[in-house]
Amino acid sequence: MTFQNSLAFARSLDAEDSLSNYRNEFHIPQVNSKDVIYFTGNSLGLQPKRTQKFIDEVMADWKNLGVEGHFHAEKPWWDYHERLAAPLAKVVGAKPKEICVMNTLTVNLHFLMVSFYRPTKKRFKILCEEKAFPSDQYMLQSQAKFHGFNPDETLVEVKKRKGENYWRTEDVIDKINEIGDELALVLIGGVNYYNGQFFNMQSITKAGKGVGAYVGWDLAHAVGNVALKLHEWNVDFAAWCSYKYMNSGPGNASGIFVNEKHLSDENIPRFEGWWGTNKKTRFLMKPKFEATQSADSWQVSNPPVLSLAPYLASLELFEEVGMQTLIKKRDRITAYLEFILQEISKEVKGSFEIITPKDRGCQLSVFLHGHDKSLFNYLMKNGVIPDWREPNVIRLAPAPFYCSFEDMYQFGQILKNGILADL
Repeated sequence: MTFQNSLAFARSLDAEDSLSNYRNEFHIPQVNSKDVIYFTGNSLGLQPKRTQKFIDEVMADWKNLGVEGHFHAEKPWWDYHERLAAPLAKVVGAKPKEICVMNTLTVNLHFLMVSFYRPTKKRFKILCEEKAFPSDQYMLQSQAKFHGFNPDETLVEVKKRKGENYWRTEDVIDKINEIGDELALVLIGGVNYYNGQFFNMQSITKAGKGVGAYVGWDLAHAVGNVALKLHEWNVDFAAWCSYKYMNSGPGNASGIFVNEKHLSDENIPRFEGWWGTNKKTRFLMKPKFEATQSADSWQVSNPPVLSLAPYLASLELFEEVGMQTLIKKRDRITAYLEFILQEISKEVKGSFEIITPKDRGCQLSVFLHGHDKSLFNYLMKNGVIPDWREPNVIRLAPAPFYCSFEDMYQFGQILKNGILADL
């Protein structure tokens, strides 16, 4: 399709969009009495309107049933988390028993490291991407120190080539093979938070397994955004937050994936608690832990039902639409945004460049030339909510559930006016 930088063309794309009505399923913030152009679904997704109903159900059951809500609520609390496993399995390409929702992201990564980072004197190194998300860096550094290793010697970062804004898969694989039998773990962000790159997870996983390492993924910016096949790709473990593309609310519960092959391993170490025990005998209060033979075995405490309710509400939307349909719109609307940016760049003579490669989800990161945060502030004041990353990158994520093609056109006009005003 040949795109056009016009309001009429953008509206024609919206008229063809099978997901256009789903915008009405979300609360859209307003600035100057108008719906904002919301580009930060990669940081905090918008609130689905049906979320309130799911929360109200829990509150009503608590009010009317008290403790009996654990077993007699319409959605009993004691197994509430199990309702999220099947729809999440479809989103990440897994079996339901490989999924559990619990805790928050970095907490879960620490929990999973108990099982999958078991260094020896020879095999102790961890491979990650250069400038990984800070929380991942802190987590990995602290794990190295906890095991008595020097983080500077333990953590190996794969760097981008000089003058390039993205990682090359062959460089990641070469580094894996170079470390070889010293490599204990590969842990990379599936979609990089800064430049939006979608790593070749299948090839990297295969390479890591080939040298005898465990391979895990931080999917914070990937889940609900890109096509994932965790089970098929033989990934050992993964974790993600739920408040970005999954729209479950600020700081909400995390999800984990543990490959089926590890679920029946009686010797695998993990931190254990009573909600990870066999469901049939959990309330017999036995003194010895009995694993559930599912990812629930990594769960230590009873589920935070008030946190899970918004997540379940959002997953209902994903069930209705399906990842294939979301990805189809994602590709089209992101391509249209890229086109708009390229057209505006011609008019303002290269004031910015897109640093996101073609292997991506719906995020485009824009590197500003000759502009500072004042341009970002201009966008915010004029009804655009993007994300700012130091030193001078604006991240734009047109989430397909609620962003429109008209949004992309209108953004282009606001961006052009902001750049011209700043020159």
